[in-house]
Amino acid sequence: MILLPIELRAALRSNDADRRVSDIKGERFDPPPVVKFFNPLGAATWLATELDEDGDTLFGLTDLSFGCPELGSFSLSELRSIRLPYGLWIERDEAFATPFQLSRWTDTVRQAGSIIWAETLLRRAARLS
Repeated sequence: MILLPIELRAALRSNDADRRVSDIKGERFDPPPVVKFFNPLGAATWLATELDEDGDTLFGLTDLSFGCPELGSFSLSELRSIRLPYGLWIERDEAFATPFQLSRWTDTVRQAGSIIWAETLLRRAARLS
């Protein structure tokens, strides 16, 4: 599986450019996550909103299932290099789409303790609204 197809790469790069413009203007930039990566054998999950000019550094929300999800940068090449048992790899959730901005995800993840549980809570919230 290609972890980051061209159309997602373009959306992430566009967000990076928009954030840079927002930084210059002193405006807040808070896009929804574009892509979700996950460990098919565990709870580790990554949500990315931006891709740096280097084509490798992603920014977003990371949950390695240690109970302390955090915002920050992570490497696409490192995700690609992770080899799991049974010949599995880190995967991209091809069905992932969200209307919620990264700040909403971050708040919900901090309350819920994990991206997986926060995703359940946000889906319920979307159904109720």
